[in-house]
Amino acid sequence: MERTKEEVVKDIKDVLQKFVAPVVDQHGGVVNYVDFDNGVLKLEMSGACSGCAGSTQTLQYGIENTMKHYVKEVTTIEAQDDMNSGVDPYFTDWPMQDDMDMGMDYDTDKE
Repeated sequence: MERTKEEVVKDIKDVLQKFVAPVVDQHGGVVNYVDFDNGVLKLEMSGACSGCAGSTQTLQYGIENTMKHYVKEVTTIEAQDDMNSGVDPYFTDWPMQDDMDMGMDYDTDKE
């Protein structure tokens, strides 16, 4: 028996709330439901997830695997960044990038 879109969307939102939100919240991230149609789940990466270099890994290995496990109707997940997030991403630069930039004078430090 095929489930209605409303039933599937309810399950998607439940999985986001129970399993995804607590994990991404640890880094200041938020993942919002946007739409579901023909197996494609669309999400918005917000908070520290928006623009974060690690969000692709989180999406592919965390959210997508979890969602497909609990909601069999989900075949693909697409995500977009929340351009109005206003939060700096958790993983934007290499570690210590600012220290490296401040300590290097490109004109005088050449050998």
